[in-house]
Amino acid sequence: MAVPLSQMWTVATYVLKQRLRGLKRYPLVLMLEPLFRCNLTCAGCGKIQYPAQILKKHLTLEQCLKAVDECGAPVVSIPGGEPLMYPSIGELVDALVQRRKYVYLCTNAILLKEKLEQGVFSPSKYLSFSIHMDGLREEHDEAVCRDGVYDKAVEGIKAALTRGFRVTTNTTLFDGANPLRMREFFDEMMKLGVEGMMLSPGYSYSKAPDQEHFLRRSKTHELFSRMLSNPREHWKFNQSPLFLQFLMGQRDYECTPWGNPTFNMFGWQRPCYLLQEGYAESFRDLMENTRWEQYGRKSGNEKCQDCMVHCGYEATAVDDTFSNWKGFKDTVVATLTGKL
Repeated sequence: MAVPLSQMWTVATYVLKQRLRGLKRYPLVLMLEPLFRCNLTCAGCGKIQYPAQILKKHLTLEQCLKAVDECGAPVVSIPGGEPLMYPSIGELVDALVQRRKYVYLCTNAILLKEKLEQGVFSPSKYLSFSIHMDGLREEHDEAVCRDGVYDKAVEGIKAALTRGFRVTTNTTLFDGANPLRMREFFDEMMKLGVEGMMLSPGYSYSKAPDQEHFLRRSKTHELFSRMLSNPREHWKFNQSPLFLQFLMGQRDYECTPWGNPTFNMFGWQRPCYLLQEGYAESFRDLMENTRWEQYGRKSGNEKCQDCMVHCGYEATAVDDTFSNWKGFKDTVVATLTGKL
């Protein structure tokens, strides 16, 4: 695994403190969306289909920082939209680093080299650029619906690594993904020198233009088993090994949507990053007044039956690591050996 020891220690101590306080529900990663606007129109994305008047808006820096402080999670993921289009992105990242939050800035990297040359960001152990890479050149450019984006992303990765930044990748997989090509993709990302890779099956956003290629649960198990069985020693994944085992069908987890709460211009999104079924005015309201029993596979909610996305299940895997000795042992073994 590729998560730095300092970050692992911060997350571990945070989780243990929550458990000692007797909390069953607590946030692990804040999904902070400062805007929905983007410079791509990916067919599988449900975040850019808002009316033009919404896409023109964004959160203020003060709103972003208030949400971060209110939530208290040790990790902040900044998706979008495209966060490099957010006018205050440099100031936001600086403020989060000063708060010692581990930041994953999720970007398609089209603007990354330009921002680096402008000196918008400074290298820090708390900051990682999480580059959207959905496969090798052909697969990635098809997924983002534009030729040349893969090469632009690689250029951005190289520019960031040269300047001493942490760089990871995030990959969303859909029905039809070729497991052998994905294994080649893992090799290519490791050759580039990225710190680690994050994987997730896509979710069937109701607003996404392409509704035909989202993975169902059985196909998710099949794809990830073929991709990740007998992993090569040099592969590094920037996520819980127990979550990857869940994707391979080796573990049966239930969703913990409160683990990755989402804040955007509408407020605290109920119940999670993927579903939009109302908004809470405060983080406390989100946690205390959301009817969590209505979500997750066991609830019978048809919208949750095939979802295996990281924002719902990564927190479950982390909780499993610290809730019993077997989960802890399995995590340590997988981390030390690289075997899933």
